[in-house]
Amino acid sequence: MIPHPRKIIIDTDPGQDDAFAILLALASPAEVEVLGIVAVAGNVPLALTQKNTRMICELAGKPQTKVFAGCDRPLQRKLVTAEHVHGKTGLDGPILPEPVMALQDQHGVDFIIETLRREPAGTVTLCPLGPLTNIAQAFLQAPDVIARVQEIVLMGGAYFQVGNITPAAEFNIYVDPEAAAIVFKSGVPLVVMPLDVTHKVLTTRARVEAFRAIGSPVGRVAADWADFFERFDKEKYGSDGGPLHDPTVIAYLIQPDLFKGRHINVEIETQSELTLGMTVADWWGVTDRPANAYFIGDVDAQGFFDLLTERLARL
Repeated sequence: MIPHPRKIIIDTDPGQDDAFAILLALASPAEVEVLGIVAVAGNVPLALTQKNTRMICELAGKPQTKVFAGCDRPLQRKLVTAEHVHGKTGLDGPILPEPVMALQDQHGVDFIIETLRREPAGTVTLCPLGPLTNIAQAFLQAPDVIARVQEIVLMGGAYFQVGNITPAAEFNIYVDPEAAAIVFKSGVPLVVMPLDVTHKVLTTRARVEAFRAIGSPVGRVAADWADFFERFDKEKYGSDGGPLHDPTVIAYLIQPDLFKGRHINVEIETQSELTLGMTVADWWGVTDRPANAYFIGDVDAQGFFDLLTERLARL
């Protein structure tokens, strides 16, 4: 018997690495059915993230994908963005045409709520790739949907790698720590892709050339994105390439055996000026706080890139 594809909603703030995640999902209809993609303010403001999302869908040849605009600022804080990493458009590197496909009229948070109420309970997985504002807002507005979520697989946080926007915090969690706290306390089964694992999937020269060797527009654009994106991290970390953070979320849904982690307790710091947005991960089990997340610590990096390259070649 062929298992049904998993129904997912992608929540995203593209970002070159978000673009890889969206392409991977749209290239894998046997494993994941993308019910819709909701943009959030994060790497760049909402006006750009919703536009970038549509550009990526068109690049993939999937203009029928439903794209929604969600929240344009965090629940309680001023928006912090990351143009220093992703460039002023969020998708700097190759020049892509302006999107033709329409943005859906419905607010992204309403789409999340409506979809969770409409689909059978326990059949929709949420895949947040940016700040958790939209997910938290949906849970605040419609607490009845929380128990209907199958799982949340998210990119965010860090433990051993600590922080990338402050010494203590990873960007997605830092931008809206109150939203992250709501999601992590929600009781929904969580799978977390922290920097600890994403910093192991680096775009080495050979891996970028494998994208380019696909020979398609998608392959060329992917290689150009990787080239642009990696310059920042190579300089900062002295590494061989840039980490492709967000596609780990989709890769986990397609091929979970690429990843290893632990079921642990993860709390979000929302009070401290010094460690605001820190994911306090009880990796060593030193508290009696109950486990609330499957926190990923390791990945078969070459297996991940083989999957990504093979799927990008399908578009």
